[in-house]
Amino acid sequence: MKKWMKYVLWILVAAGVVAILVFANKEEQNKKYTKPEVSIHVDGDSFLTEPELIDRLNFHGLIEQQQAIGKLNIRKIEYLISHMPEVKHVKVFKRIGNKWDIQLELRKPIARIFNKFGQSFYLDQDGFLINRSSLHTSRVLVFSGNIKDRFEPNSIFKIINNDSLKSIRNLDDIYRISNYVCNDPILHKMIGQVYRENNGDFVLIPIVGDQKIILGTAQSDAVVKDKFERLLDFYKEAMPFEGWNKYSEISVKYEGQIVCRKRAN
Repeated sequence: MKKWMKYVLWILVAAGVVAILVFANKEEQNKKYTKPEVSIHVDGDSFLTEPELIDRLNFHGLIEQQQAIGKLNIRKIEYLISHMPEVKHVKVFKRIGNKWDIQLELRKPIARIFNKFGQSFYLDQDGFLINRSSLHTSRVLVFSGNIKDRFEPNSIFKIINNDSLKSIRNLDDIYRISNYVCNDPILHKMIGQVYRENNGDFVLIPIVGDQKIILGTAQSDAVVKDKFERLLDFYKEAMPFEGWNKYSEISVKYEGQIVCRKRAN
């Protein structure tokens, strides 16, 4: 066979392969997408369910009934989900055929805040604020009282690292308290609510017993750790002998001290 005929033959074969691939890709793109396989990882109560996620994607016009797989914009879907306040990490990808997956890791709330303006929102373990959901609640530490911070979708560490913000905001103190309580197996079961008084003191309200526990301020992790360690030592060493109802108030406000007020007869 002449050399030029071989070239022509190879060109025809290559053109045929390309035509088949183009046709196959067109057929693939025209397939209707199936419902995504949604995997949600959450440590604790879930603030976002699969039906709610699909409803949000429908609302923004990113998925439709009988939509061709070729019109499915994976990047836009992933971008939208990544900006949902409940979502910590997301990965969206296609698989062979008309199948696709959404993998989510949700944020874990550690505190619910009721501010003095009637707003309610959550604070998560990474210091991010989550807007209150009308569909879900979470059993976490509750903060109320003279709290002036309003909800805004920012990280708490912007406050912690900004001296001017720290002087007018309470969220950094709230984060330190709730983060310590959440990670301590005894305190997590012992403390249910925290109230901020007008003088700036945080008052702990235990689940067991009716003592008022004056924590004071929480201006650093070291201060919070020291106060809670003194409180736990008191509960372990003194309470079994003194009894749970002897004191109406326990204060760890001042460094190196535990000040108790006896209950009136």
